[in-house]
Amino acid sequence: MSADFLAFSQAAGNDLSTPRPEFGFPGLQPGDRWCVCAARWLEAYEAGFASPVVLASTHEAALEIVPLAVLQAHATA
Repeated sequence: MSADFLAFSQAAGNDLSTPRPEFGFPGLQPGDRWCVCAARWLEAYEAGFASPVVLASTHEAALEIVPLAVLQAHATA
């Protein structure tokens, strides 16, 4: 997660930063890894707020939504 992605996601109605102990969710901080849906990631990318991607942890079905070259450009270890 990047700070920009978390802020974008919150502004879009998906607050990933706030802990929700009733659901066992600790809240995310920049640097954390978390699975997000490809459509939301693409939305953030198009707005200039893409978070880094761990390609080895990315399901191939994401390629139906996000071009491989875009994912590779944001790849991290």
